[in-house]
Amino acid sequence: MADTPEAAETQSRASYLLDGRRVTVADLLDSGLLKEGEQLTFTRPRVGEEHTATVTSRGWIHLADGEEFRSPSKAATVAVGYGTFDGWEAWQADDGRFLSQLRQELLDRAASEADSKEPGDRPQTSVSPSERHSRLKNARASAEAGSPLSLSVQELLAWWGATGRGLVNELIEAELANHGLFTSPEFDKVPLSATVQLVKATEPEKDTGLPTEALMTGAVPAGASEELEPREAGLTVGTLPSALGGVISVKPTATFEEVITLMVLHDFSQLPVLAGSHNLRGSVSWKSIAQTRHADPGAHLSQAVRDAREVRYDHDLIDILPTLAEHDFVLVRDQHNAIAGIVTAADVAQAYGDLAGHFLLIGEMDRRLRQVIAGAFTLPEVTRLCDPANERITSFGDMAVGDYQRVLENPELWEQLGWPLDRKVFITRLEEIRKIRNNVMHFNSSDPLPKADVDKIRHLNKLLREYGE
Repeated sequence: MADTPEAAETQSRASYLLDGRRVTVADLLDSGLLKEGEQLTFTRPRVGEEHTATVTSRGWIHLADGEEFRSPSKAATVAVGYGTFDGWEAWQADDGRFLSQLRQELLDRAASEADSKEPGDRPQTSVSPSERHSRLKNARASAEAGSPLSLSVQELLAWWGATGRGLVNELIEAELANHGLFTSPEFDKVPLSATVQLVKATEPEKDTGLPTEALMTGAVPAGASEELEPREAGLTVGTLPSALGGVISVKPTATFEEVITLMVLHDFSQLPVLAGSHNLRGSVSWKSIAQTRHADPGAHLSQAVRDAREVRYDHDLIDILPTLAEHDFVLVRDQHNAIAGIVTAADVAQAYGDLAGHFLLIGEMDRRLRQVIAGAFTLPEVTRLCDPANERITSFGDMAVGDYQRVLENPELWEQLGWPLDRKVFITRLEEIRKIRNNVMHFNSSDPLPKADVDKIRHLNKLLREYGE
């Protein structure tokens, strides 16, 4: 690329592609990897089809029938007339390279300069952008070779310097998609300790139009499409440890004695009855056993089997609450449609109880900070720093954590407090907690707070109780 202002601008723009934005065809056009009017070809030799399109001036794909699409995948689907395809792996440029190969070249350029640019507001991470790019590139190669990389959700998050899921989810999904990858199971639908694989979507056998993984799950994985709607973070069934933690079951041919022994040894109230990991026959419980034996002392176990409720791991947890209230438990199917765990009403109560505990801790912090400021300063002193236009704060109750921070980081007001503490150290910790608080209060994460984050809030509350009285 020529050493011109335009080239420098392009390179600068390319470097930001590692910051959680999906590469588009327009990016390839801007970088010179594609040309306006260049012909793209989608060849399907197994069915004897070839589809053509051209690249428009705005970086869209213009099909032969006149329709235009920003998404290569959407363009491929419309060209064929059915199915779902990874358009980056479908369309080839004039030189024979697939769009995915051109995208990879652009990402390689970005990685070569990413470490030298200013990080700006990008979250600090223990893995540099170029190192993360290298890991994703290697993971793609492993997936293509049939040996997908396996790692825990926590290990995956650490590549982006994160300890929990939330706002970082979209960044991770975008960078995975840029390398043609997604996780199986979906990383935001399972516990942090769960193991996921970095896999790629491929055009399936028999031209069903669905990626191979989707054939097993019944849905297109989130990372497989470059046109995703923003997804709200929230608890899913799979985020509970018991949901995919394995299940103790009995076969339909089991005896009452076998069932009773297992239930007593494990302190269970019920057991699923499975004829293979995918074939759920129902469940038995103390209640069904008692009812069956009372009606017929010589009954077989099959007479005590009752219908069991089942749900996929990626189902919203809140939607199953009525079922749990009525039946006390649901069995959970994983991404391969196998029964992989069980969720009880007690599991859900604990999950929501943990979440409530975080709100209580944050609420105490907010209340004590407000009391400290209201007790030490006048409202005009506060509004002069936080709301000079007098449009937002009419009482101390209108203040947010950012306002508390602006007041306490002011050297003169800090001196008025008379605390024998270091202002800069205190403000650094308050800024850390402000970010934690925002993530929780805005429901940006479905995960419990890491112990280290909980301890930060607890210790600040302890300090405020000691010095703020």
